Amino acid sequence: MSSASDIAPETSGAPAAAAPEVVAADACAVRVVDPAKVALVTAALPAGETINELAQVFGLLSDPGRLRVIIALLEGGEMCVCDIAASCGHSESAVSHALRLLRANRVVRVRRSGRMAYYRLDDSHVRMLLDLALTHIGHGEDSR
Repeated sequence: MSSASDIAPETSGAPAAAAPEVVAADACAVRVVDPAKVALVTAALPAGETINELAQVFGLLSDPGRLRVIIALLEGGEMCVCDIAASCGHSESAVSHALRLLRANRVVRVRRSGRMAYYRLDDSHVRMLLDLALTHIGHGEDSR
């Protein structure tokens, strides 16, 4: 007795018809619909290095642990590593690592007093970014 897998498909010897090309519903039928708009947008795009730096800033903000550290500094102002760690529920080692990355990217700055190091946000732009993101999240909840 043969199984379905033992049966070869019938072929008539005629070449198979080419499958029709499938185009996504949101795909353009032409390469550029509005050349003037494309030129305007292309001229307005930041340089590649600026795009890379921007992506790096958003990458720093994308980690929940680093974000907790930043929010702790937003709320607490200048704080030492042990106080940040206690506020965030992280180890001092994890907070130190996060602060090292944030400092290297000019998000936070450090002030030393004897053996203690106190961290604070480097400028007000970080607060503006987070306030805007929180507003965006809240806006999404309003529409549900």
